[in-house]
Amino acid sequence: MNRTVRVIIGIILVLTITFCAISICQNIGKSLRVDITGQNLYTLSDGTKAILGKLNQPVKVKLYYAKTAALKATDQIQYFNNYYQFVKALLEEYASESKGMIDLQIIDPRPFSEDEVQALRYGLKRYPITDEESFFFGLVVQTQFGVEKVIPMFVPDRQSFIEYDITYLIDTAITRQKTKIGVLSSLPVLGSGVSGYMAQMMQMQGQRPKRPWTLVEQLRRQYEVKGVDADVDSIKDVDILLVIHPKDLPEKTLFAIDQFVLKGGRVIVCVDPHSFADAPDQMEMQSGVPPSQNSDLNRLLRNWGVEMPPKTIAGDRNLALKAAIMQNQRPQKIIGFLELTPQCFNPDSVVTADLNQVRMLFPGVLKEVSNSDNHEDDIKVDRRPLLLTTSRGSSWTLSSPYELMMLNPSQLMQKFVDGTEPVTMGYLLTGKFKSSFPEGIEIEVEKGEKESSIEQEEAEGEKKIEKRRVTGITEATEDCTVAVFSDVDFISDMVAYQRTFVGSIAIADNAALMLNTIDELRGSSDLISIRSRGNVSRPFVVVDNIEKQAERATAAEEARINAEIAGFENELNDIVASAKEGEEDIIGSSIIQKKKDLELKLHDAQRKLRRVKMKKREQIESLGRILQNFNMLMTPAIILIVAIVLGIRRSIRKRHYISHASDA
Repeated sequence: MNRTVRVIIGIILVLTITFCAISICQNIGKSLRVDITGQNLYTLSDGTKAILGKLNQPVKVKLYYAKTAALKATDQIQYFNNYYQFVKALLEEYASESKGMIDLQIIDPRPFSEDEVQALRYGLKRYPITDEESFFFGLVVQTQFGVEKVIPMFVPDRQSFIEYDITYLIDTAITRQKTKIGVLSSLPVLGSGVSGYMAQMMQMQGQRPKRPWTLVEQLRRQYEVKGVDADVDSIKDVDILLVIHPKDLPEKTLFAIDQFVLKGGRVIVCVDPHSFADAPDQMEMQSGVPPSQNSDLNRLLRNWGVEMPPKTIAGDRNLALKAAIMQNQRPQKIIGFLELTPQCFNPDSVVTADLNQVRMLFPGVLKEVSNSDNHEDDIKVDRRPLLLTTSRGSSWTLSSPYELMMLNPSQLMQKFVDGTEPVTMGYLLTGKFKSSFPEGIEIEVEKGEKESSIEQEEAEGEKKIEKRRVTGITEATEDCTVAVFSDVDFISDMVAYQRTFVGSIAIADNAALMLNTIDELRGSSDLISIRSRGNVSRPFVVVDNIEKQAERATAAEEARINAEIAGFENELNDIVASAKEGEEDIIGSSIIQKKKDLELKLHDAQRKLRRVKMKKREQIESLGRILQNFNMLMTPAIILIVAIVLGIRRSIRKRHYISHASDA
């Protein structure tokens, strides 16, 4: 075999080894990932990992992205290419973490294909680009039992919650039972509860059956809703409990709610220092003593880490709405009638991140408190604020029960004093709560045994009662979750909806806030623990700072030049105004000279502006060249360093070998 053939065979073998090494490294690299982003954008949270670890059935995840169509689209559509790469990489982390339980499929639905038909059947949003091409970017989660959950479109404003949205789909897809919601309230939230013949009888008697609140009718379309009595002994067969305006609940009901939470039940509490939905009737008003319109659950709330001070109302001048107290009266700003704006919502919570407006009517104030007198025994509660006022928000205490019954907006506005810190009106509380009744409670029960028939005859018609102590769980073993709002009226028909000839129309996002809270609580505790992922976009901060500094310098220069121009114009006007008869030639020559001076100074100023802008451009281009050179030279530099290290190591070993050989 001659030398040429050996060289050719050697080259072939080197190329074969190189391609094999590349293939092996690519396969190994799929399982070896390192997230070097500042906010760990590609690292799954512990809650997601826990949910994926509990998967007991295979889940098919289909990511639809019209990649081919996006290449032909406008810049607005091409923007989604980076977003798609991020979602794709995140879903690959899901598939890797699920240990084979998630089957990830990436689909590019082409026109007139079966993939496009399936995308439309799943309900994904379709955006036409050309006569044939359409843009899709959505997700479908399927289980082996036929359950389908869909994200119709990945919108940019949900990037921070992309992990929550995907995990929520997987978590709810494998939960086959319908969520059961219990409603415990001192108000007729569920309506009068009569229908059919009884409803007709009431109408014949001039009475109208009370309709359920519109919010309840909405809930019934998605969930199984049932009423819970206000004197219940225990709460069972309920996933989420809505406690709305709890007035004077007996101790056994408080104990039942306490035990429901400790056993893993989710609770949404709406309390109110003065609920307008709890309006007294005329008979109560004529009794002379004003009926109470406040609700209180502080005995339980304090043990969960917050409390609502009695008779304390939250207000904010920046958020106060105008309304007319009586007919034919001009609307006035009411300090307690608040319209919360995006700055009042927690952007890191999926409950409130997408809200725009929420109206609240004289809400209370929620304050953080310790769970016990002994701070060492305090449980760790994660108090996540949901609703807040602006920094000018504050509170005031009602001086009498008639203060809000005989509402005077101007007096309330004068009484209100601005604050310096936001006031909180909603919390999401999580933690391993302790019982508010560690010793249990005493209840009255009928005696089960009778001592004799004579005693029975003597006590005929009377029940023998004895007291018995009932105990329960003293501390939760898993994280509990409770949402608390210091207003009841915000979900009532009078504030959250408006009656029209076509039905009830939602006002602002009041109903959305409650539905979001229910959606948050109906997930597992692992799902609730997921926080926002931070901002996916990574701006060039250094470049932006250079541009801002240059713009500030340019703006100052422009302002100075404009001031000079205005000064010259005023000076010219003064010369013309002060001109005397017979001095027109002198004035004309003066104006011409002034114009020449002005043109020279303008030319000089414009040259300075160009110099400032050129300096800005040079700074940005210089930074770009540095980054480009760094990216280009980094790999050769690493190889050179490795080569130098290997050369030094080989030289040392060679000298060591020679010294040993000479000694021998």
